[in-house]
Amino acid sequence: MQLSERAKQLIPKARIVSFATWKNIYPDEVIAIFQKADDESRYLTDEDLEIIKNLVPDTSSMLEQARLLREQAPNLVSNAREKVLADFPNITEPDNDLYPAERAEACWRDFWHFLRSVSYSIAGKNPEFTSQAGLENMELLYQELRVPVAAMLCGLEQLKIVSLQQFSSEEQHLSGLAFDNLIAGLKQFNQA
Repeated sequence: MQLSERAKQLIPKARIVSFATWKNIYPDEVIAIFQKADDESRYLTDEDLEIIKNLVPDTSSMLEQARLLREQAPNLVSNAREKVLADFPNITEPDNDLYPAERAEACWRDFWHFLRSVSYSIAGKNPEFTSQAGLENMELLYQELRVPVAAMLCGLEQLKIVSLQQFSSEEQHLSGLAFDNLIAGLKQFNQA
């Protein structure tokens, strides 16, 4: 799939995670761990989680939730993909929004990145993790690439449901807020 020059320019600007509001909560060393993981587009490693736990012991239960999401990511993303395909049965067919296969794969990859982003929020016990500028650029990118926002929201809602099922009812509240933050950001795309 050939990307337009505009899409190529928007991709690096469409970073939806920001740790700016965390400066008053965590030491720079902890924020640097989260930032490095985001810069490398990866989940927090076991080593990252251990360092954070040692620096901020009261995050240990949330760090375990983030670890669980990382370990379950393939299954959770697969479940979200299945929901999108069930609700939008022709979406991957010729002349539809997720055709050819490369377009569909890019969207499934976005679910993986959405879950990764939410896992940072959960590990950091802070549902405020989105960058308004990043979301605005993502909206422009989605418009440029003609990404089906309704289908993405369907998948993200499903990702929330199946992810929260991994946790006890007490653990679900903050995790749910992290998903809700991201879902609210994407819902703004639909209003444009």
